[in-house]
Amino acid sequence: MSGKTVNSAILLLVIGNALALVSDVFIKLLEPGAPVFQFAFLRGVLTFAMLIPFWSQFNRQHLFEGLGIHALRAHIHLAGIVCMVIALVSLPLATANAVFYGAPIMVMLLAVVLFREKLTPLSVVAVISGFAGIVVILRPVEFGWGAIAAVAAAATLALNAVLVRKLPKSQPTVHKLFLNYLLVLPAGLALTVIEGAAWDPAILISAIGSAVFILGYNITVLLAYQQVDANQVTSAEYTGLIWAVLIGWIGFGEIPDLWFALGSTMIVVPLVLIGLRHRNPPSAGVRLFARTKQMTSAAEHKSAGQTT
Repeated sequence: MSGKTVNSAILLLVIGNALALVSDVFIKLLEPGAPVFQFAFLRGVLTFAMLIPFWSQFNRQHLFEGLGIHALRAHIHLAGIVCMVIALVSLPLATANAVFYGAPIMVMLLAVVLFREKLTPLSVVAVISGFAGIVVILRPVEFGWGAIAAVAAAATLALNAVLVRKLPKSQPTVHKLFLNYLLVLPAGLALTVIEGAAWDPAILISAIGSAVFILGYNITVLLAYQQVDANQVTSAEYTGLIWAVLIGWIGFGEIPDLWFALGSTMIVVPLVLIGLRHRNPPSAGVRLFARTKQMTSAAEHKSAGQTT
């Protein structure tokens, strides 16, 4: 499976999204009330350590160029990890992941606001249908901290995706990731100290497990997107929702209801239709989201980072 053909790239993405769901399982297995900041800090440390051996690939002449935007993205990333942990611990696995898939929809809106890109009619339908789908899945009567965290996690993924454009082009991707995780560590450590929880070996195990399987996901994404146009295979990413349903059902006894099925359809189907229109230029949001994935995946396979 080299990813050099469309079919092999799709297969890689299907496998990769299954690995990403296993990473989510390690998070979901955390005990209720587990120290969230401690988990986020440990995963950040592990990621940072994985990037150090690639020091030779950094652009040392522009080592700290764009420090401000790097710092902004780093802290958005930290907030995203915290929100993702809260969402996965609080919500059914499939429900949380369905809301995370709202990120490309948010990217479309942010691309319009920040870069004045124009949406196609199908993209407008995807935005309206997607947000309505999130409301259907979460339902206001069940809207609690877990639901708020899931929406916030999707928002951080979207915001970090659009901010990629602001990063210095002179820095290789692994360099950008290194700065991201370097800059996240002080805040992560400070929040861990403020949290004041005792060090728990179980948290370390969960952080390692989550990091390893995200590593597997990013390897498959790298192989899939480096040879094939992103808009030809991006729709395969949504198989992650199928894996979420299966793993949630088999592993946690979570049986999705009709509201989940309806809401997920409203989110995913318009995005898949946009992806399938690869013979035409993709919409603003999908184009930016795909370009972001191509830019970041090459180095993220060496890290334990979201993408989230």
